[in-house]
Amino acid sequence: MILYFWEMNFTTKVPIAKSNNPIGYESMILSMGSCFAENMGEKFRQFKFQDVVNPFGIIFNPVSIEKLVSRIVNQQKFTEQDLFLHNDLWHSFEIHSKFSTPNKEGQLEILNEILDLTYEVITGVTHIIITYGTSWVYRDKSSAAIVANCHKVPQSQFDKEILSVETIEKSIQNTIDLIRKVNPDCTFIFTVSPVRHIKDGFVENQRSKAHLITAIHNLQLPYFPSYEIMMDELRDYRFYADDFLHPSPFAIDYIWKRFSENYISEASFETMVEVNSIQKGLSHTPFNPDSENHQKFLNALDQKIAKLQEQFPHFRF
Repeated sequence: MILYFWEMNFTTKVPIAKSNNPIGYESMILSMGSCFAENMGEKFRQFKFQDVVNPFGIIFNPVSIEKLVSRIVNQQKFTEQDLFLHNDLWHSFEIHSKFSTPNKEGQLEILNEILDLTYEVITGVTHIIITYGTSWVYRDKSSAAIVANCHKVPQSQFDKEILSVETIEKSIQNTIDLIRKVNPDCTFIFTVSPVRHIKDGFVENQRSKAHLITAIHNLQLPYFPSYEIMMDELRDYRFYADDFLHPSPFAIDYIWKRFSENYISEASFETMVEVNSIQKGLSHTPFNPDSENHQKFLNALDQKIAKLQEQFPHFRF
């Protein structure tokens, strides 16, 4: 009986199919979507992969991502008509509020510069990872357009609705088709954020995630089950941050591990170990920075960095 107890598994392992086009250090990656895309982007940067994350900031819903991709692919510049003034800042309903500024002309210049750079990125990437956060959207009453960010405009200006599975399917397919026009060979990876949007309501959050997952699976797209890993493999509040809504650092590390096992090439694993060792060395705080031992340690670290940079010139530590 005791032997049987120790042979038991204490978690439900989510099955994940290995990618036929795994990510390597030669790959160029574009990640778009929710705040979880930012979490994964930090991991790519930590291990020195070539990754661009959310060039226009965090965006949660499929329709807003599609709209932004359309603007990028069709090189449709931002104009004054795309901006509005609220609380002394100029905003766009299409992008994150981190780009809001008090200077309209300056903001247009920045947004269009990012637009040009993102067009170059999207035409040259090998992998595009899209992380959807929610099916709930806000529709501006004056324009009837779905917004990516409300920018703290009074809620009375918007109607809240949930996107149907059919609408999401169409939006995702449009996004793929747009990108395929300028980059026919890139590999797509879709996922649904494990962050729970409880402000929408407990049942409403589950409906929202279900619509996203159903649409992705109806289209038979490559899917990494980050939401399912959080819900089943990490079914415990100790794996959440203090708000009990976002994954904890441990959970993010664990989901990254599951991702890397299946979506990163095995040929990259040895380099990842080396990079991780260097990163730990760089973050080390010595008791005596001037000691001979620490100077030897720094010299050895410099040699490791130089050796890796010979093989991968884009590495920056």
